Amino acid sequence: MKYLLHLFLAAAIIFLSVPVFAQVTKVGTTAASFLKIGVGARSVGMGGAFVAVSDDISAMYWNVSGISKLTSPEIIFNHSEWLEQINFDYAGIAFPLGNLGTVGVSFTALTMNDFEQTTELDPEGTGVFFSAGSYAAAVSFARQLTTKFMIGFTAKYVQENIFNSRATGIALDVGTLFTTPFNGMRLGMSISNFGTKMNITGDDLLVQVDPDPTISGNNQVISARYVTDDFDMPLLFRVGLAMELLNTEQNRLTIATDALHPNDNSESLNVGGEYAFNETFFLRGGYQAIFLDNSEEGFTVGAGVHADLSSINFKLDYAYEDFGILDNIQKFTVRLSF
Repeated sequence: MKYLLHLFLAAAIIFLSVPVFAQVTKVGTTAASFLKIGVGARSVGMGGAFVAVSDDISAMYWNVSGISKLTSPEIIFNHSEWLEQINFDYAGIAFPLGNLGTVGVSFTALTMNDFEQTTELDPEGTGVFFSAGSYAAAVSFARQLTTKFMIGFTAKYVQENIFNSRATGIALDVGTLFTTPFNGMRLGMSISNFGTKMNITGDDLLVQVDPDPTISGNNQVISARYVTDDFDMPLLFRVGLAMELLNTEQNRLTIATDALHPNDNSESLNVGGEYAFNETFFLRGGYQAIFLDNSEEGFTVGAGVHADLSSINFKLDYAYEDFGILDNIQKFTVRLSF
């Protein structure tokens, strides 16, 4: 375990040693970009500044070590209409196993309506429809090593489909969470989507070619396949701080900030906060992608309500994200603990 901790800390130092304001970026050069879409209306309402908060089941996305804080099984359902009528859905369940730790499973889907195929000869459509989508299935484990320090891991299978072709990959998330002695301030770190490269394969890449059109009488329909490049997954390193500015019997005010270093964009900062009244009614706000040039992301707001229904604790959260010229995104999340 000490070796894993040393490895994680070494990786963190390498990421942080990169200049904060890089001059060259790799925007749009990774596959499976849907893995960067935030999960949970609570965390999104806080501007995505959640890596050091991570105290509910949505931690399986932000910082998996946080699910070790759960004291009872919890289920999450997240739905939003993403940009351009694309549907984003996430479902997961986590079970505390006492001193052994906490395990969880989750499923992510980015889906859309079918498209009609167009070609050079039929630019208005061929009458053939095809589908496209991105999916991820994950298994998570987290454990408190001490009362102040916890660590977690997630292994995920990723697949992207379009028509008769697909790309697949395997990825790993690692997260840690530490409660400092400074007025309960928490320090969180996570590395997401460290995995294999993805390469598109399938029948859509099958073509028939003439290997030498200068020769008369040869076979002009030799079967061949296009070979596509390999693409990295959207590797993302996050480090964040969170603390309570106000924490009384009835009122709580939590503020948080996250610094992000992705492999396909420049570094940026998220900030946000959550006000809770009796841990029943919640108001949230934040701002995303600070210092990121040409970003359409901006302010976020959200609200939530918790209610005890017999033996089930029901939690409904809502978030609004401003996306500039791309309009806005609204997210709804239901969490159940029992």
